[in-house]
Amino acid sequence: MHKFFSTAGPMIKEDHYCIPPLTRIDWENIQDLIHTKRYFILHAPRQTGKTSTILEIIQFINERN
Repeated sequence: MHKFFSTAGPMIKEDHYCIPPLTRIDWENIQDLIHTKRYFILHAPRQTGKTSTILEIIQFINERN
């Protein structure tokens, strides 16, 4: 199957064209906030990758532990 642009739900790397989510945020700052158990907000317009970014963060943390 050919890749395509998704407009509904989280992206699937194997199926959708995408920019890696962790390159779009200040990942070092977010890691510091997570490590020090502090809060942060991921705020952006519709369909800009918020859910995909959170899923990528969760995957990264789970693979590291």
